[in-house]
Amino acid sequence: MMAGRFHSLRKPLVRWFWMVVLSGLCLQLFFLAHIVLMARIAPESTSFQRSQAWHIAQSKEGLRWQQDWVAYAQISDQLKRAVITSEDDIFATHDGVQWDALEKAWSKNAKAEQLASKQQRKAPPKIVGGSTITQQLAKNLFLSGERTLLRKAQEFVLTLMLEAVLSKQRILEIYLNNVEWGQGVFGAEAAAQHYFGKPAAQLSAWEAARLAVMLPRPKFFENLPRSEYLLNRADTIVARMGNAQLP
Repeated sequence: MMAGRFHSLRKPLVRWFWMVVLSGLCLQLFFLAHIVLMARIAPESTSFQRSQAWHIAQSKEGLRWQQDWVAYAQISDQLKRAVITSEDDIFATHDGVQWDALEKAWSKNAKAEQLASKQQRKAPPKIVGGSTITQQLAKNLFLSGERTLLRKAQEFVLTLMLEAVLSKQRILEIYLNNVEWGQGVFGAEAAAQHYFGKPAAQLSAWEAARLAVMLPRPKFFENLPRSEYLLNRADTIVARMGNAQLP
Protein backbone atom coordinates (compact mmCIF):
# COMPACT_ATOMS: atom_id res chain seq x y z
CA MET A 1 0.00 0.00 0.00
CA MET A 2 2.83 2.39 0.89
CA ALA A 3 4.56 1.53 -2.39
CA GLY A 4 1.40 2.35 -4.31
CA ARG A 5 1.02 5.68 -2.52
CA PHE A 6 4.66 6.57 -3.26
CA HIS A 7 4.17 5.64 -6.92
CA SER A 8 1.10 7.89 -7.14
CA LEU A 9 3.08 10.82 -5.72
CA ARG A 10 6.18 10.25 -7.81
CA LYS A 11 4.95 11.81 -11.04
CA PRO A 12 3.67 15.05 -9.41
CA LEU A 13 6.93 15.39 -7.47
CA VAL A 14 9.05 14.87 -10.60
CA ARG A 15 6.87 17.33 -12.52
CA TRP A 16 7.18 19.88 -9.70
CA PHE A 17 10.97 19.42 -9.60
CA TRP A 18 11.36 20.09 -13.31
CA MET A 19 9.04 23.12 -13.12
CA VAL A 20 11.28 24.58 -10.42
CA VAL A 21 14.40 23.89 -12.50
CA LEU A 22 12.81 25.43 -15.62
CA SER A 23 11.67 28.50 -13.67
CA GLY A 24 15.18 28.97 -12.30
CA LEU A 25 16.68 28.68 -15.78
CA CYS A 26 14.20 31.21 -17.20
CA LEU A 27 15.08 33.63 -14.41
CA GLN A 28 18.79 33.34 -15.23
CA LEU A 29 18.07 33.93 -18.93
CA PHE A 30 16.04 37.00 -17.98
CA PHE A 31 18.98 38.38 -16.00
CA LEU A 32 21.42 37.55 -18.80
CA ALA A 33 19.28 39.34 -21.42
CA HIS A 34 19.25 42.48 -19.29
CA ILE A 35 23.01 42.35 -18.81
CA VAL A 36 23.56 41.98 -22.58
CA LEU A 37 21.45 45.11 -23.12
CA MET A 38 23.56 46.98 -20.56
CA ALA A 39 26.58 46.63 -22.82
CA ARG A 40 24.97 49.32 -24.96
CA ILE A 41 22.12 50.83 -22.97
CA ALA A 42 22.39 52.36 -19.50
CA PRO A 43 19.96 50.83 -16.98
CA GLU A 44 17.08 53.21 -16.22
CA SER A 45 17.13 52.21 -12.55
CA THR A 46 18.32 49.47 -10.25
CA SER A 47 16.41 47.23 -7.86
CA PHE A 48 18.03 49.04 -4.93
CA GLN A 49 17.08 52.47 -6.31
CA ARG A 50 13.46 51.43 -6.79
CA SER A 51 13.25 50.22 -3.21
CA GLN A 52 14.83 53.46 -1.96
CA ALA A 53 12.48 55.57 -4.11
CA TRP A 54 9.52 53.83 -2.46
CA HIS A 55 10.84 54.49 1.05
CA ILE A 56 11.65 58.12 0.26
CA ALA A 57 8.24 58.68 -1.34
CA GLN A 58 6.56 57.33 1.81
CA SER A 59 8.52 59.68 4.07
CA LYS A 60 7.24 63.06 5.21
CA GLU A 61 9.84 64.82 3.05
CA GLY A 62 8.46 63.32 -0.17
CA LEU A 63 10.50 62.05 -3.09
CA ARG A 64 13.85 63.83 -3.38
CA TRP A 65 16.07 62.45 -6.15
CA GLN A 66 19.39 63.44 -7.73
CA GLN A 67 20.95 61.39 -10.52
CA ASP A 68 22.58 62.28 -13.84
CA TRP A 69 24.27 59.66 -16.00
CA VAL A 70 27.72 60.66 -17.29
CA ALA A 71 30.06 58.70 -19.53
CA TYR A 72 33.11 56.92 -18.15
CA ALA A 73 35.43 59.61 -19.53
CA GLN A 74 33.45 62.33 -17.71
CA ILE A 75 34.11 60.79 -14.30
CA SER A 76 37.35 61.92 -12.68
CA ASP A 77 40.10 59.29 -12.68
CA GLN A 78 40.65 60.41 -9.10
CA LEU A 79 37.21 59.10 -8.15
CA LYS A 80 37.76 55.83 -10.01
CA ARG A 81 41.06 55.32 -8.20
CA ALA A 82 39.59 56.28 -4.83
CA VAL A 83 36.63 53.89 -5.15
CA ILE A 84 38.83 51.02 -6.32
CA THR A 85 41.27 51.66 -3.47
CA SER A 86 38.50 51.79 -0.88
CA GLU A 87 36.12 49.10 -2.18
CA ASP A 88 38.01 46.61 -4.35
CA ASP A 89 41.77 47.05 -4.70
CA ILE A 90 42.26 44.39 -7.41
CA PHE A 91 39.12 45.20 -9.40
CA ALA A 92 40.98 45.50 -12.71
CA THR A 93 42.47 42.01 -12.52
CA HIS A 94 40.05 39.67 -10.69
CA ASP A 95 37.27 37.63 -12.32
CA GLY A 96 34.51 39.24 -10.27
CA VAL A 97 35.24 37.61 -6.93
CA GLN A 98 38.04 38.06 -4.43
CA TRP A 99 38.30 34.43 -3.40
CA ASP A 100 40.36 35.04 -0.25
CA ALA A 101 37.83 37.56 1.03
CA LEU A 102 34.97 35.23 0.09
CA GLU A 103 36.56 32.34 1.99
CA LYS A 104 36.91 34.50 5.10
CA ALA A 105 33.29 35.63 4.73
CA TRP A 106 32.02 32.03 4.46
CA SER A 107 34.02 31.11 7.55
CA LYS A 108 32.52 34.03 9.46
CA ASN A 109 29.02 33.09 8.29
CA ALA A 110 29.50 29.48 9.41
CA LYS A 111 30.58 30.62 12.88
CA ALA A 112 27.59 32.99 13.08
CA GLU A 113 25.20 30.16 12.18
CA GLN A 114 26.75 27.87 14.80
CA LEU A 115 26.45 30.58 17.44
CA ALA A 116 22.84 31.29 16.48
CA SER A 117 22.06 27.57 16.72
CA LYS A 118 23.63 27.28 20.17
CA GLN A 119 21.73 30.33 21.41
CA GLN A 120 18.52 29.06 19.75
CA ARG A 121 17.82 32.32 17.97
CA LYS A 122 14.64 32.45 15.93
CA ALA A 123 16.00 35.04 13.48
CA PRO A 124 18.70 33.80 11.06
CA PRO A 125 22.13 35.41 11.35
CA LYS A 126 23.06 38.09 8.85
CA ILE A 127 25.08 36.79 5.91
CA VAL A 128 28.19 38.82 5.14
CA GLY A 129 30.41 38.65 2.09
CA GLY A 130 33.69 40.02 0.84
CA SER A 131 31.93 41.87 -1.96
CA THR A 132 33.80 43.21 -4.97
CA ILE A 133 32.57 46.15 -7.05
CA THR A 134 31.07 43.66 -9.52
CA GLN A 135 29.26 41.81 -6.74
CA GLN A 136 27.91 45.07 -5.33
CA LEU A 137 26.67 46.03 -8.80
CA ALA A 138 25.00 42.62 -9.26
CA LYS A 139 23.19 43.00 -5.94
CA ASN A 140 22.11 46.61 -6.56
CA LEU A 141 20.92 45.95 -10.12
CA PHE A 142 18.74 42.93 -9.53
CA LEU A 143 18.42 41.76 -5.93
CA SER A 144 16.77 42.65 -2.65
CA GLY A 145 18.66 43.78 0.42
CA GLU A 146 18.09 40.57 2.37
CA ARG A 147 21.21 38.68 3.46
CA THR A 148 20.65 34.98 2.90
CA LEU A 149 22.74 32.20 1.41
CA LEU A 150 20.27 31.85 -1.48
CA ARG A 151 20.53 35.54 -2.36
CA LYS A 152 24.31 35.37 -2.06
CA ALA A 153 24.36 32.41 -4.46
CA GLN A 154 22.27 34.36 -6.99
CA GLU A 155 24.62 37.32 -6.57
CA PHE A 156 27.54 35.04 -7.39
CA VAL A 157 25.88 33.85 -10.63
CA LEU A 158 25.04 37.43 -11.64
CA THR A 159 28.61 38.49 -10.92
CA LEU A 160 29.96 35.87 -13.31
CA MET A 161 27.46 37.00 -15.96
CA LEU A 162 28.48 40.65 -15.60
CA GLU A 163 32.17 39.80 -15.89
CA ALA A 164 31.57 37.54 -18.91
CA VAL A 165 29.45 40.03 -20.87
CA LEU A 166 30.66 43.50 -19.88
CA SER A 167 34.10 45.08 -19.92
CA LYS A 168 35.65 46.23 -16.64
CA GLN A 169 35.23 49.84 -17.79
CA ARG A 170 31.52 49.32 -18.41
CA ILE A 171 31.05 47.61 -15.03
CA LEU A 172 32.76 50.50 -13.25
CA GLU A 173 30.85 53.05 -15.33
CA ILE A 174 27.46 51.55 -14.44
CA TYR A 175 28.49 51.17 -10.79
CA LEU A 176 29.65 54.77 -10.41
CA ASN A 177 26.51 56.11 -12.09
CA ASN A 178 24.11 54.19 -9.85
CA VAL A 179 25.69 53.74 -6.44
CA GLU A 180 24.05 55.55 -3.51
CA TRP A 181 25.84 58.58 -2.02
CA GLY A 182 23.17 59.89 0.32
CA GLN A 183 19.42 60.19 0.77
CA GLY A 184 18.14 60.28 -2.81
CA VAL A 185 21.64 60.97 -4.17
CA PHE A 186 22.74 58.42 -6.77
CA GLY A 187 25.77 58.37 -9.02
CA ALA A 188 29.05 60.24 -9.23
CA GLU A 189 27.69 63.34 -10.97
CA ALA A 190 24.91 63.88 -8.44
CA ALA A 191 27.31 63.25 -5.53
CA ALA A 192 29.91 65.69 -6.87
CA GLN A 193 27.27 68.40 -7.33
CA HIS A 194 25.58 67.67 -3.98
CA TYR A 195 28.70 67.74 -1.82
CA PHE A 196 31.13 69.95 -3.74
CA GLY A 197 29.08 71.95 -6.25
CA LYS A 198 31.10 70.74 -9.23
CA PRO A 199 30.89 68.06 -11.96
CA ALA A 200 32.31 64.61 -11.35
CA ALA A 201 35.01 65.27 -13.97
CA GLN A 202 36.56 67.98 -11.77
CA LEU A 203 36.83 66.18 -8.43
CA SER A 204 40.18 66.49 -6.66
CA ALA A 205 41.96 63.54 -5.11
CA TRP A 206 40.81 64.39 -1.59
CA GLU A 207 37.21 65.08 -2.66
CA ALA A 208 37.15 61.75 -4.50
CA ALA A 209 38.58 59.95 -1.47
CA ARG A 210 35.94 61.48 0.79
CA LEU A 211 33.16 60.25 -1.50
CA ALA A 212 34.74 56.79 -1.66
CA VAL A 213 34.87 56.49 2.13
CA MET A 214 31.15 57.29 2.32
CA LEU A 215 30.09 54.31 0.19
CA PRO A 216 29.51 51.64 2.86
CA ARG A 217 27.28 54.03 4.88
CA PRO A 218 26.39 57.02 2.67
CA LYS A 219 23.35 58.22 4.62
CA PHE A 220 25.23 58.04 7.90
CA PHE A 221 28.18 60.07 6.64
CA GLU A 222 25.90 62.54 4.82
CA ASN A 223 24.79 63.69 8.26
CA LEU A 224 28.35 63.66 9.67
CA PRO A 225 30.41 65.36 6.93
CA ARG A 226 33.18 66.39 9.33
CA SER A 227 33.48 63.15 11.30
CA GLU A 228 37.01 62.29 12.39
CA TYR A 229 36.81 58.83 10.85
CA LEU A 230 35.67 60.19 7.47
CA LEU A 231 38.46 62.76 7.30
CA ASN A 232 41.22 60.41 8.49
CA ARG A 233 40.12 57.57 6.23
CA ALA A 234 40.00 59.97 3.27
CA ASP A 235 43.62 60.91 3.95
CA THR A 236 44.55 57.21 3.99
CA ILE A 237 42.78 56.60 0.67
CA VAL A 238 44.58 59.57 -0.94
CA ALA A 239 47.92 58.12 0.15
CA ARG A 240 47.10 54.75 -1.46
CA MET A 241 45.36 55.88 -4.64
CA GLY A 242 48.56 55.97 -6.68
CA ASN A 243 48.67 52.16 -6.57
CA ALA A 244 45.15 51.70 -7.95
CA GLN A 245 44.99 50.15 -11.41
CA LEU A 246 42.27 51.54 -13.66
CA PRO A 247 40.54 49.31 -16.24
